[in-house]
Amino acid sequence: MTRVFPHRVPSDVRAARREPVDGATLAKAQAIADEVRTRGSAGARLIAERLGDLAPGAPMVLGPEALLAAWDRVGPDVRGLLERTASRIRAFATAQRQCLRELSTSVPGGFGGHFVAPVASAGCYAPGGRYPLPSSVLMTAVTARAAGVERVVVASPKPADVTLAAAHAAGADALLAIGGAHAVAALAYGLGDGPNAELAPVDMIVGPGNRWVTAAKKIVSGVVGIDMLAGPSELVVLADDSASPATIAADLLAQAEHDEDASAFLVTTSESLAAEVTRELERQLDSLPTAPTARAGLANGGAVVCVSHEEALRVVDALAPEHLQIFTRQASADERSLKHYGAVFLGEASAEVMGDYGVGPNHVLPTGGTARFSAGLSVFTFLRVRTWLRLAGAEPAADAVALARLEGLEAHARTAERRLR
Repeated sequence: MTRVFPHRVPSDVRAARREPVDGATLAKAQAIADEVRTRGSAGARLIAERLGDLAPGAPMVLGPEALLAAWDRVGPDVRGLLERTASRIRAFATAQRQCLRELSTSVPGGFGGHFVAPVASAGCYAPGGRYPLPSSVLMTAVTARAAGVERVVVASPKPADVTLAAAHAAGADALLAIGGAHAVAALAYGLGDGPNAELAPVDMIVGPGNRWVTAAKKIVSGVVGIDMLAGPSELVVLADDSASPATIAADLLAQAEHDEDASAFLVTTSESLAAEVTRELERQLDSLPTAPTARAGLANGGAVVCVSHEEALRVVDALAPEHLQIFTRQASADERSLKHYGAVFLGEASAEVMGDYGVGPNHVLPTGGTARFSAGLSVFTFLRVRTWLRLAGAEPAADAVALARLEGLEAHARTAERRLR
């Protein structure tokens, strides 16, 4: 009988990292992006109607009036929920923005520094596959607005009223009602030309999505900015024998039910904890409506029992997970020892699901080990730090002349020499 939660050895975990997109998907996404780039609205509509994103003749771009109408339809309880969640995300993002300030400092011969400026426009993708995800609308669009982005467009296929209402709560200017690679291409290349275009191109595209979204983001990167190439969602729980097996199992299942490609790991030094968590998983699966999907997600991960706490820390860093929960007696010390993760949740009260649903920090995070070199979505994603220089003297010019001639660039040397006169 196949165990619902595989037990793995520490040396196997690096192989658990997965590429965000495969070559076959990338090639097909390129053809879709080219169709939208060359044919604009007609190309995007053809693909969206063929894939069932859009009913024939239905509008692709919904403006503020449509978002407001959905806001009215969802009712006061949902409106209150969206407003509270948006407010928490906005408060955290605003506090982050205040950490990054303009700079002026002395340099040889004058002053230099930097300005901080947001991008002018952003496209915020929110998946809409099996379930509407208003949380992703809020996480992306509210954060863009907090950064100071002037024009914010949400993209989501087959948007439910709650998705449209979330876009209104976030202050979005419009919603592109298609998904997948064609939606990303439409955001990057626009739909139509000139002031009457159905959708003007954006400068930055952010947000989670399936492999088609990720492939298209890779293709348009460089034409526009992107936040990251996000793959399937991940959770690692680092725990010792002080942790609750039932709580760990519940958290692993919450992660595993995302989709069949998700992964959930327990890293521990306790054989008995791993066994108890496995039994709890079986018990909780019996009453879980999403059990078929969750079983697949659990099979992608597993329990890793380590011989020492130091080895457990090395395993976590090797996985470099999107989400990390630490349920150990020395959780704060462990967090300081670890180098690689997208977001960390300390203690059993700090469930990862709270991060998903808008306590404050963003839930759009690096996956597939990319937390080794990248960070999650934040106001910083939408900001550009632009440097400036104002010199009144020729102090550094002699060195500039010397370096230019060292590199064989005589015109550089001559123009620097002018500053010595």
